[in-house]
Amino acid sequence: MNYKKLGHTGLRVSELCLGTMTFQWTTDEKSSLEVLTAFAEAGGTFIDTADIYSRWAPGNPGGTAETIIGKWLRDGRPRDKFVIATKGRGPMGDGPNEQGASRGHLVKAVEDSLRRLNTDYIDLYQIHWHDPDTPLEETLRALDDMVSAGKIRYIGTSNTPAWVLMKSLWVSDVRNFVRFETIQPHYNLMHRDEFERELMPMCQSEGLGVIPYSPLAGGFLSGKYRRGEGVPANTRGERNERIQSYMDSDAGMRVLDALEHIGAAHGKSIPQTALAWLMGNPVVTAPIVGANTAEQLKDALGAVDYHLSADEMQTLNEASA
Repeated sequence: MNYKKLGHTGLRVSELCLGTMTFQWTTDEKSSLEVLTAFAEAGGTFIDTADIYSRWAPGNPGGTAETIIGKWLRDGRPRDKFVIATKGRGPMGDGPNEQGASRGHLVKAVEDSLRRLNTDYIDLYQIHWHDPDTPLEETLRALDDMVSAGKIRYIGTSNTPAWVLMKSLWVSDVRNFVRFETIQPHYNLMHRDEFERELMPMCQSEGLGVIPYSPLAGGFLSGKYRRGEGVPANTRGERNERIQSYMDSDAGMRVLDALEHIGAAHGKSIPQTALAWLMGNPVVTAPIVGANTAEQLKDALGAVDYHLSADEMQTLNEASA
């Protein structure tokens, strides 16, 4: 495993980040613990979660992914060897103040996450998405106070428009608050424009760490979806209209063909090549990879030390343009 600086901070993280959204959703507790162990044994140090994971699953109250990570850490893992990132802002109940980026909600959300994660501090606390009903000054002051209290070490954001992020950096500058050091954008070969149009040059200019989620386009870039072959049974594509639209598009097939051709030349898989394209972007810190099993994780780890040439990067850029 290789390690990179997280934005312009002094913190170093593994170049792949383990995502935990599937924990206690499509991944049971036993398999989740095995995935965490396999990631650590491969040298992975960067683990991402959120308080709402996986509240959308029937019978799941949320917080279960954090709880599994806390259980795993409690089982003799040295806390200082891992960079734990979590997110708050989403609904954790039905009350009017049980969501959002207000001081009231965030203070409680951080305390709840600390308890579930079984830790005294959160390395990277992220606002899950922009809250237009709360002033940025209120959100940033609350986060600044929690950094001063030692409960959080760095702050970041996710799913945030460039203008909001830039305004946030300005508020932090003029108010002398801690600033967002990272962003989690939706970014992959099939979904480029949202990040590349404004966020990417802004992150490059301001030195923000970039932690893309959905690097395999929800599973489409796994290579198991092909035009004319129908949606494979028991896959996410059965209920995901975005994946189905990729299957029906010329662009989707161009990208898969290019990934397969380039991967074959290196003895690598389609998903490993899709990850290598992201990791070859100097603005990207660490793509977030998920896995239902340790075996699935092993394939993603095959992207480590897999470097595409400038011509191969250009081929993929043109196929996905």
